Amino acid sequence: MNPFTLRVIEIIKAIPEGSVMTYGQIAALAGSPRGARQVVRILHAMSKAHKLPWHRVVNVKGEIAIQEEESRLKQILYLNSEGVIADEEGRIELARYQFIPGSSE
Repeated sequence: MNPFTLRVIEIIKAIPEGSVMTYGQIAALAGSPRGARQVVRILHAMSKAHKLPWHRVVNVKGEIAIQEEESRLKQILYLNSEGVIADEEGRIELARYQFIPGSSE
């Protein structure tokens, strides 16, 4: 497994309950600021094997990017159960819920 992939997995595993991160934010922290699509692929391919909290990752607009209805609703349910309010369209208030590693909050 390449270092970027390993780092992405570590970062996603470190997202605390009740918080979210964006694909691009994860890519940048892992060393590839333009690697958001790679993060999507890693999540898709490795979430189950590495028990990743995939539901805590959203797009740059704070929206759930999953188009498939059942998975989209599952992500909303998981986030809401952790206290992250996602509306029916899958929008999340990033200013309130975004996890910034190393911040004092």
